[in-house]
Amino acid sequence: MTDPTEKPTSPGLSPVPDESSLRSPIRPVHPNAEEPTRPGVLPARSGLIAKATQISTDKAIAQAENGEPVMPENPQAALELLRRKMEIVANEFGEGKINRAQFNAMYGRYGEQRTIIETLLKRNPENPAWKQAAAPGHTSFLRQHFEARLIYYLVYQHNFATPLMMGGKQQPNMDQVSGVLQALWQMSKRPKIGLARKEMGSGQWLVLALGEYAVTLAMFMLEPSVAQATLVRDLHNDFERANRRSLSNGTRSLDRFVFPQRALAEKDLGS
Repeated sequence: MTDPTEKPTSPGLSPVPDESSLRSPIRPVHPNAEEPTRPGVLPARSGLIAKATQISTDKAIAQAENGEPVMPENPQAALELLRRKMEIVANEFGEGKINRAQFNAMYGRYGEQRTIIETLLKRNPENPAWKQAAAPGHTSFLRQHFEARLIYYLVYQHNFATPLMMGGKQQPNMDQVSGVLQALWQMSKRPKIGLARKEMGSGQWLVLALGEYAVTLAMFMLEPSVAQATLVRDLHNDFERANRRSLSNGTRSLDRFVFPQRALAEKDLGS
């Protein structure tokens, strides 16, 4: 079984010496940067203005990180805020908190805003149209729209064709489930524990959490994040801990079991 939390290594790649190299580039000059001067000509931005701009940027970033809708006070603050938001989304994906579709949608949205603002400033630095491009919104919708949703789950004791428990918004595709279980139970060297994700077609993804006595199958619409898959694994592990005596005795009476997996349907995983 494969663990979706396992990170593949890439031989031949050198370590990145400086974390700042991971930041996406900002093409407009940063407020703190010194601008070149010509004899007899003052810099376009004084130190006081640069400091005020940076304070505005820092304030907007802090508000955004707290989940507050933010309207930057100037285009430089807007670009810095968008760069920071892109970093946050990248970190969320790296930590397994969001799936690939959520990352692509939100990161693409921020990148589009940034490109529009940079283009407007290049054409006319005094054009206030940047404010419309920098207006907050849409990304919360994208985060929710592309989040994986549980369709159904099933809990099986090993080598029993009838599930102990099932739940969810739809009836399971039992032919599909049966094929997965047969392939699992016929494995010559089946591991005692494991976690796997698999695309099943039509936008559906299966998460399979394997234990010593039983297996939990959870079907999602859209690819689940690593955090969602890990939750399935943790709930199954708790199921085996709580019911170890009944499972080891081969009991099939439902009144002898508790099912932590009910939380999958009750919480709808992140809603």
